[in-house]
Amino acid sequence: MGDHLVVRVKVKDILEELGSFKMSSDFMDRLDEKVRLLIEEAVHRAEANNRHTVMAKDL
Repeated sequence: MGDHLVVRVKVKDILEELGSFKMSSDFMDRLDEKVRLLIEEAVHRAEANNRHTVMAKDL
């Protein structure tokens, strides 16, 4: 995948904090897919409510 939405270093930091977990090579791609889906769902909800601003309540 090229550019990621999620910062790899930050994810690694969280995994370390949670118990020295490692990341598989495909983890970041899948995590990015999930984040993108969350964003798309939030946009659809905002559109359904006649807004152009995505809000926390859209998640």
